[in-house]
Amino acid sequence: MLLNIVLIIVGVILVLWGADRMTDGAVALAQRMNIPQIVIGLTIVAMGTSAPELFVSLVSAIKGTPDLAVGNVVGSNIFNAMLIVGVAAMVAPMVISKSTVKKDIPFAVLASVLLAVMTLDKNISRLDAAILFACFLGFMMYTLKMAKEGDENSEEEEKKDYSVLKSVCFIALGLACLIGGSNLFVEAASQVAISLGVSEAVVGLTVVAGGTSLPELATSVVAARKGKSAIAIGNVIGSNVFNILMILGITGLICPMQMQGITIVDMSVMLISVVMLWFFSFTKFKVERWEGALLTICFVGYMCKLVLDAILTA
Repeated sequence: MLLNIVLIIVGVILVLWGADRMTDGAVALAQRMNIPQIVIGLTIVAMGTSAPELFVSLVSAIKGTPDLAVGNVVGSNIFNAMLIVGVAAMVAPMVISKSTVKKDIPFAVLASVLLAVMTLDKNISRLDAAILFACFLGFMMYTLKMAKEGDENSEEEEKKDYSVLKSVCFIALGLACLIGGSNLFVEAASQVAISLGVSEAVVGLTVVAGGTSLPELATSVVAARKGKSAIAIGNVIGSNVFNILMILGITGLICPMQMQGITIVDMSVMLISVVMLWFFSFTKFKVERWEGALLTICFVGYMCKLVLDAILTA
C-alpha cells in the first residue's frame, strides 16, 4: 500500500512535469515557425494543460479500467467548477469576461449535457466519441475565428528562446514523462482501489481527478490573488470543454468504454457545478466570495458522499 501511494505521487509529478516540458518545447517550436501567439495559446498551451487528463484517461481505457478514464474527466470537471473556482473566489472575487459567460460556459454546459445523455446506457461507443470529437473541432474552429478577430488587443506572450534541438528534446522528454507517469499513476491507483475495496470509479473521481487538476488549482488561486482571474477562470472552463470533447473523444475513438461505477449522480453533479457557475456569473460577470464558499461546500459535500458510499459498499 505504501509503495503504491509513493508511485501515485511519483506518477503525478512525472505527468505534471512532463506536460510542462512538452508545452514549453511545443510553444518554442511554434514560435520559431512564426505561428501566431493567439493560435499557440488556444491550441498548444490549452492542450498542454489538458495533457495529464488525456494521458491518464487514455492509459486507463487501454488497460481495461474505463471507470478510471471517465471518472478522471468527470471528477476533473467537478474539481474545476466547484473547488478551483470556489477556493479562488474566496481568496479574491473572480471577475469573468463577457465572452466566457456568453460562449465558453454555455458550451461547457452543452458538452456536459451531451456526455450525460450519451452515458445513460453506461457506454461510450466509437460513434459517441466521434460526435464528441467533431464538436471539439467545431468549438476550436469557432474559438480560433473569434480570437483572431480580437487578436490586436491580445497581450504578447513570453518568447521561448529555445533552439530547434532543445525544443524537440523538451517535447520528447515531456511525452516520455507523460506516458511513463500515466502508467505508474493508473497502475498504482488501481492497486490502491483493489486493496481498499474501493471502486475504480471513486478513485477516478477523487484521487486521479484531483491529481490531474492540481495545475489548474495552483494557477487559478495565484491568478485570483494577482487580480487576473478573468484569464484563469476562462482556462478552467476551457479545460472542462477540452476534457469532455477532446479527451473522451480521442479515448473513445481508440478504445470504446463500458462503464460500471460512474452514476447519474456523478454526471448530475458535473452538470450542476457548471450551471451554478454560469448562474453566479450571468448578470454581474463576477463570482463573489460567498458564492465561492457555496461552491466549495457543495464540493466537500459531494466528496463526503463518495467516501461514505465507498465505506458502506466496502
